[in-house]
Amino acid sequence: MPSATEKLAQRQRQVQSRLCIGLDPDERLLPAVLRRGEPQPWKRFLREITAATAPFACAYKLNLVFYEQFGFDGWRLLEDTLATLPAESTVILDGKYGDVPHTAELAARTVFERLGVDAVTVNPLLGADSVAPFLSYPDRLIFVLARTSNAGAQDFLALRCEGGLPLYIHVITSSLHWPRRAELGFVVGATAPEDFAAVRTLAPYTWLLVPGVGTQGGDISTILAINGEAPLLVNVGRSILYASSDSNFAEAAAHAAAAFARSVSLPLGGM
Repeated sequence: MPSATEKLAQRQRQVQSRLCIGLDPDERLLPAVLRRGEPQPWKRFLREITAATAPFACAYKLNLVFYEQFGFDGWRLLEDTLATLPAESTVILDGKYGDVPHTAELAARTVFERLGVDAVTVNPLLGADSVAPFLSYPDRLIFVLARTSNAGAQDFLALRCEGGLPLYIHVITSSLHWPRRAELGFVVGATAPEDFAAVRTLAPYTWLLVPGVGTQGGDISTILAINGEAPLLVNVGRSILYASSDSNFAEAAAHAAAAFARSVSLPLGGM
């Protein structure tokens, strides 16, 4: 079995793109056609979106809270959606996990052994022992939150700490030295290109997961210029999923995905 990063790199070469699609069901944005008597509207929506966008995406990211909103049905929707994703695509569960060790161990078992995903996002602010259970799984990919795309990242992650360096820099320099069997990546938003450049300098060969493109307005051309040929995964959610609110929602998503895929295509010669 290939590792998560080998699988991801292989799929990027197949589709010639670094596009990751966020599969986040938002009740406010469900197409009207699915509100009229459809027994399982989100199951149909996500199944059709996935089928339409699969030729353009190397990965899919599922933000856990969008499934939790449905209670019991949400867990079933999560498992149903995971079962329909292309086997060759990398699957990321965006749970932003980070808790005391015994709780983190249970979460790691759930996501890797029960759900079988390739990668997760983790919050490192409780310290190394809150992330260690995830890092113990061989060949999985752990994306550590470093410099997020929201405006509130300035509140803590950009705070100047010892030596005048921002907290996100300390997160990266520390986590690169953590013992691990899994592979390590970082979440770095496209909305802060100068900070992205600082991260890429510290971690030149590490996978970076980049949110903030599309609805949040991150400038992907600037990020790509900074990044060069280093390992990169660019996440786009709402701008693809909800490209149309009409009956052509899947077709519109495919067109949007194709356009984003071209905008984040692999450098000449691939990776």
